[in-house]
Amino acid sequence: MKLRAVIIEDEVNSREILRNYLQKYCPSVQLLGEAASVQEGLQLIAESPPDLVFLDVEMPFGNAFDLLEQLPDRTFETVFVTAYNHYAMEALNQHAAYYLMKPIHIDELIRAVAYVRDIREKEAALDTRPLHSRAQRAEGKITLPEQEGFKVLNVSDILYCQADDNYTLVFLQDKKVLVSKTLKYLEAALADYPFARIHKSYLVNVQEVVRYKKGKGGSVVLSNGRELSVSASRKRELLAYFE
Repeated sequence: MKLRAVIIEDEVNSREILRNYLQKYCPSVQLLGEAASVQEGLQLIAESPPDLVFLDVEMPFGNAFDLLEQLPDRTFETVFVTAYNHYAMEALNQHAAYYLMKPIHIDELIRAVAYVRDIREKEAALDTRPLHSRAQRAEGKITLPEQEGFKVLNVSDILYCQADDNYTLVFLQDKKVLVSKTLKYLEAALADYPFARIHKSYLVNVQEVVRYKKGKGGSVVLSNGRELSVSASRKRELLAYFE
């Protein structure tokens, strides 16, 4: 599968290095064009819709986040390329698929491209057939601590879990339960069952996913109609459950 890509980077030397690396080490990438600013980048994306955008953070008259805010319905994957590691968290919040530090290491670039290609191939495969989970039904019970003891739940009754600071909201078909444990704790407790961490805030029962939507990070629709965002960095883990 060919990935149509664009580079948005204000430094001529950095663009040249990335272009040469892609041509030499990433044959699955078809480079559609390059831009040196936010406005040029927006125009390039509009004229040549890509699958993948290599995006520098700091640019003249704006930055990467300004560009992404103007594209709320984007369908491409984003790989951030920057010399500043303090942007990592914001990049993840903006649904970046990957985060490359300058100077770019060839092995990391190859991994970034492979990650995006894997996502695109899985999404393309799911477009052609009904959504069907490979996971077995979540049979079993889990104990959730309460102030006066603990509550026992059937794992299959859990639709999803949502982080709430140091607490977690556990959503069932007809109610929700507040648990005095972090989402990370619930993720570990449910590790033997088909639950996928799709976002820093969400852990979902894969058997309850009825629809997957492509988008800036993507989203899933559960059996109760609730739609939840999927982080780009978690997308491949989720898609691996389906065939």
